[in-house]
Amino acid sequence: MLDFKTIEILEPNTEILEIIKSYSYKIKKGKIKHLPKTNLQFIEPTQYIIKYPINLTILEYKVNEISNKPFYIKAYNEKYNLKEIKQILTKI
Repeated sequence: MLDFKTIEILEPNTEILEIIKSYSYKIKKGKIKHLPKTNLQFIEPTQYIIKYPINLTILEYKVNEISNKPFYIKAYNEKYNLKEIKQILTKI
């Protein structure tokens, strides 16, 4: 069995929390885990699960160096930056 060591707990984004505070939501904090005896690290994203007025799950990754878009919406299968996420959430 692989034993991971949590080296950092990721805090939710305060700007998104301000937007979704009027919605019914749940947050799961992200984690950065390290596999001992290797140099491998695994990132679990922070999840913003909006339940009302629409079912929507937004994943926030700590680093996404390739596209510079740290947010991912499962329902739309697309990556977004903070400005685009704000626009989507205000439309709801």
